[in-house]
Amino acid sequence: MNRFYIITNSDKDKELLITGKIEKYLEERGCVLSVCQAEHRMDGTYHYTDPDKVPKDTQCVIVLGGDGTLLQAAGDLVHLDIPLIGINLGTMGFLAEVDRHSIYPSLDKLLCDQYEIEERMMLSGTVYRGRESIGQSIALNDIVITRDGNLRVISFKNFVNNEYLNSYDADGIIISTPTGSTGYSLSAGGPVVAPNAAMILMTPVAPHTMNARSIVLSPDDVVTIELGPGRHGTTEKGTAFFDGDTVVAMQTGDRIVIRRSEEKTRILKLNHLSFLEVLRQKMD
Repeated sequence: MNRFYIITNSDKDKELLITGKIEKYLEERGCVLSVCQAEHRMDGTYHYTDPDKVPKDTQCVIVLGGDGTLLQAAGDLVHLDIPLIGINLGTMGFLAEVDRHSIYPSLDKLLCDQYEIEERMMLSGTVYRGRESIGQSIALNDIVITRDGNLRVISFKNFVNNEYLNSYDADGIIISTPTGSTGYSLSAGGPVVAPNAAMILMTPVAPHTMNARSIVLSPDDVVTIELGPGRHGTTEKGTAFFDGDTVVAMQTGDRIVIRRSEEKTRILKLNHLSFLEVLRQKMD
């Protein structure tokens, strides 16, 4: 491949020094590329990267930053079906495979087509108030439903495929993909899952019961979570977060319906390390 689109997080690459070196390296080898900075927007059809500015003949999107920057790029560009590769300029990165010390050898592998493409499942979530949809989005890592405002628990009523599962009070619930199993879900006690697997993980955050545990569901299951009333029957407020970025406000009686998205994120893999080897290196 020789046609690239570079998305860079200027908070991680001060003065775009690394970005400039990569741009020069690729141009010297006859590549065609464009560079943009990931800048947060408060509204519109995209959050950080305008998909309309990505040339149609782009073969690869190179994302400089960390896992968060790559998640943002995946959400904005997923419908373009262009594979992404992340260069980690942050701390621990599971999605961003390339580190600062292996940039140029990794670029050489891209130029020589020495890579594999790994498809990652995504989640689609729609928030309903009565019969009306009040917000929806997709997520590569997770969809988190949590309280809004003061430090207190919130009541959740949970269904799978329209069948009642359980109810409990908790700080929140994480609905995660295998890719997101090494993120917030792991911190909340959820299982670690190989990222190329297909399943849905449901993990409570600080549940106020001894019986609430993570549940592993089929990728074709549909999860519905309904916000219950406050302690004295008052209207409770909550928030649904999609990959920690897109936010939909919720309140008592609202429900969010989560299922596997028809869209997938395509991640370029350059190294032949097993998931267990990567996990050992990152968590050591």
